[in-house]
Amino acid sequence: MTSSCLQKLPFYTHCDRQLLLKFSALIAPKNDTELHALALEARRLTQLYFGKTLRLYTPLYLSNECINSCVYCGFSRENPILRLTLSPEEVYQEALYLWNEGFRSILLVAGEHPKFVSINYLESCIDKIRKLFPAIAIEVAPMEVAEYERMVNAGVEGVVVYQETYNFDLYKLYHLFGPKKDFFWRMDSVERAYAAGARRLGIGALFGLAPWREEALCLAAHTSYLLKKCWRATITVSLPRLRPAAGGFTPPYPMEDRDMFHFLCAFRVTFPQVGIVLSTREQPQFREKLIPFGITAMSAGSRTEPGGYTQAGTHSLHKRFKGKEMPLCESEKKGAKATEQFEISDRRTPDQIANVLKTMGYEPVWKDWETCLNRSR
Repeated sequence: MTSSCLQKLPFYTHCDRQLLLKFSALIAPKNDTELHALALEARRLTQLYFGKTLRLYTPLYLSNECINSCVYCGFSRENPILRLTLSPEEVYQEALYLWNEGFRSILLVAGEHPKFVSINYLESCIDKIRKLFPAIAIEVAPMEVAEYERMVNAGVEGVVVYQETYNFDLYKLYHLFGPKKDFFWRMDSVERAYAAGARRLGIGALFGLAPWREEALCLAAHTSYLLKKCWRATITVSLPRLRPAAGGFTPPYPMEDRDMFHFLCAFRVTFPQVGIVLSTREQPQFREKLIPFGITAMSAGSRTEPGGYTQAGTHSLHKRFKGKEMPLCESEKKGAKATEQFEISDRRTPDQIANVLKTMGYEPVWKDWETCLNRSR
């Protein structure tokens, strides 16, 4: 399989070409018998490299303020939504709730807005919760190396940056305004995080924005490159599919369940050592089906809006549209909460998901890291 999209990527010349040829053959159309054989090999390699364990984590949304116009995202500045930025104290309130739910691994997520989600703000939030969580990762606006160093020194061990789509031409169509328009600045983010000392790097594509095989090949190339360039870090890959969100964007290239299963199996066979993350975007039964064939971490009990777990900060709710704050009418204030980034599909509690995993013969892992293990700190 050839891809002009892939050849435009700066890391393409540094990839393992033989590995990409193998992956390209694995994601080529398969009949049911061929896909079944691929799935058996994916399941064998998953158990060989990872056993029957699965890490559980959850996102904690800090803010849904954003200065970017991204046509597919509920947080886009073009959407007149209810917005909220939690104070560090309110972040602690949400974090304590999640700690009591059993989580010891957390992902801090925020829209991209330097006024509301500054480096100083992030440091304050991390300082509030670092004693609760030995594993803290961030999914926020891309940073300079020096800024990532501040995050690592504050207590961050993981950085997640999804490219959304690796198709440069489509990327320009989806990102209309804001710093996120810079395709290559975003792509280089995880390398800057690695240079700053992050030990866990997460990448991914948002499936539905481009043809899935093209996107999968580019994601595989990025993975291949990072495995060589950032060899001291753990690389994880996420496979999110677009979900309904404010703005009503319809994916132009929807990825069917069979295609996602096919991609997962092909990716696991090609990269047996790489962690694969599955979010609550997917339906419960489908998530359970995917687990044996490559999944190593999954979110549980997720909420995709700030204050979603405890209703913290709702007194500060406001509406913002294209950068302008709009007052709420009385009917909007009653029982209001911040707008979520996207709809989730698996609304089971963490305990329910853990019990399902145990029934399937898996060990749910709530904690897989302790800061004292980092000898460089």
